[in-house]
Amino acid sequence: MRAPEKLLRSIANAPNDRPGDQQGPDWLISHHPVAYPDALAFMEARVAAIHAGEAPEAIWLLEHPPLYTAGTSADPRDLLDQRFPVHQTGRGGQYTYHGPGQRVVYVMLDLKRRQPDLRAYVHQLEDWVIAALAQFNVTGERRDGRVGIWVQRAPLLDGRPREDKIAAIGVRVRRWVTYHGIAVNVEPELDHFAGIVPCGIREHGVTSLVDLGLPVSLPDLDLALQQTFDAVFAGYHAPADEI
Repeated sequence: MRAPEKLLRSIANAPNDRPGDQQGPDWLISHHPVAYPDALAFMEARVAAIHAGEAPEAIWLLEHPPLYTAGTSADPRDLLDQRFPVHQTGRGGQYTYHGPGQRVVYVMLDLKRRQPDLRAYVHQLEDWVIAALAQFNVTGERRDGRVGIWVQRAPLLDGRPREDKIAAIGVRVRRWVTYHGIAVNVEPELDHFAGIVPCGIREHGVTSLVDLGLPVSLPDLDLALQQTFDAVFAGYHAPADEI
């Protein structure tokens, strides 16, 4: 795996108004699709280093080659067509597709030094995706009993409301350091989702920013994510190396 590059926070015009020398997490990016086992190995090593105080927190922006991941709640009946490799993972959730055109964001934060509350952290991830989508005038919404972020679409022909999923969320925590994270559909091949029941939800579909008619690129979304991160994840405590 090619080592991810470090992004300069200045490209997001993000303010650095934290007291003293406290900094936010490293922002890392991989410009080529990363194999899932390589990504998992990188995250596990970084999580261990964060816990040991040997590395700063990190936000890693990447893509994967086409694949499916199975969370701890995955139902084998929801794997409809094993057209791509399936990777078992310790994150929460069910089956998820990853592939080119989807921005995967692996979030490695030290909750013990921030807020040791897993439910609050997941809520922050949701808020972050919603805030980033709002930069493109897209209204992302939560749904009770349905993980992820959803957008309303034009009603079906019979008048029933229609909504599609635009972002998935799946997390894991080890010694209060988070990993895995979010996946936002920018311009993936939406028919690749047909091999699974995404997140076990049969009655709703999936969409992307481009599917919604927006000419948004991965760098556009990266910038939106950087610009909205600080407002959502307030209360930094973990110092990081200067970027």
